[in-house]
Amino acid sequence: MNATTVTTDTVDLADPATFADHDLTEFWRTLRDTSPVRWNPPTRQRRGFWVLSRHADIMAVHRDDENFTSERGNVLVTLLEGGDAGAGKMLAVTDGPRHEQLRKILLRALGPRVLKPVADAVRANTRQLVREAVARGDCDFALEIASRIPMTTISNLLGVPESDRDFLLTQTKTALSADDDAIDEEESAMARNEILLYFQDLVEERRTAPGEDLISTLAQSTVDGAPLSDEDVVLNCYSLIIGGDETSRLTMIDSVYSLAAHPEQWRRLKDGDCAIDTAVDEVLRWASPSMHFGRTAVRDTEIEGVRIAKNEIVTLWHSSANRDERVFDQPDVFDLGRTPNRQIAFGYGPHFCVGSYLARIEISELLMALRDFTVGFERTGEAPRVRSNLLNGFHRLPVRFHPDRAGLARDDNLSGAK
Repeated sequence: MNATTVTTDTVDLADPATFADHDLTEFWRTLRDTSPVRWNPPTRQRRGFWVLSRHADIMAVHRDDENFTSERGNVLVTLLEGGDAGAGKMLAVTDGPRHEQLRKILLRALGPRVLKPVADAVRANTRQLVREAVARGDCDFALEIASRIPMTTISNLLGVPESDRDFLLTQTKTALSADDDAIDEEESAMARNEILLYFQDLVEERRTAPGEDLISTLAQSTVDGAPLSDEDVVLNCYSLIIGGDETSRLTMIDSVYSLAAHPEQWRRLKDGDCAIDTAVDEVLRWASPSMHFGRTAVRDTEIEGVRIAKNEIVTLWHSSANRDERVFDQPDVFDLGRTPNRQIAFGYGPHFCVGSYLARIEISELLMALRDFTVGFERTGEAPRVRSNLLNGFHRLPVRFHPDRAGLARDDNLSGAK
């Protein structure tokens, strides 16, 4: 990140440039110490909102679905626009009994027992992509590996044809953030619309010819005794393709960036000196790919003695909570052996990410493939950051891999034995 620092008086957390152009480490530390419930003032273009920076306060609001709602939006872009078109239909912006029933439907399709064959496919795909990259030596890790793993996985679950996946990947990146300064909000909105239209066509196909995929499951499901509408299914597919891509993809990219920058941690991973599950938690904490979530107060309430008025926006900054000195020992140290690790990259409470198990599989398989197939890697060029007030990470990462000949040979032998 750019070394330029900012003061608490000059930061506007609604502006994507704030995150792309500045180092906010000291800003967040100051807020946690002196102003854990801070008002981000309004401008001529948008309203103001509250900013929570401490782990405990953020966990408390995540749990509190009586005083705070997700149904008016759960990220700044929709909260500041006055609402989310998917409210009451899409899981992430639905509360109460309907949220519980939708969540149960999705968890049945995304739980550990159901995902065993999916996990096997993730492993095979990841190891193939990493092997090929190691053989080439140089690659853009973000484009050639990290983008391919989650999109392939969630597309398999949804039954998206292979020929359509590059299209969806391009639309997803454009919808979420301007990786390129030339991409404006109008293009992002058009990309979101393209994704919705695409899934509308797939839902219509599955209504007449259902298969074993998740779209077919949703199309045949009921909530409160009524079938899910086409709009319900489309919006939840949209949520899954967006959510299923961003956390895993950005965490994978950050893990390689950070391991290249911390060779002592790479050595611990390579030598098996830390458990893979423990390493996954730390790369999630360190990356914090979704920087914030948001809620709206449904009544007057208080946080840390600060009055929050009804209808005011409250933003929960995971990127700060995951560095909170009150929870993490030496939080600014990247430590793959960190335990305990109460990272909240997947959120918390009723809206804890339904795809967290799948994301963990993807990240762990990547770390194991790196451990097995390469003795090390280095960054060979600039890694530009995503310009976003929501997503944290890099949209390009040029790297050079150094092959582990013995590891590659072992894998060849294992593959041959099968």
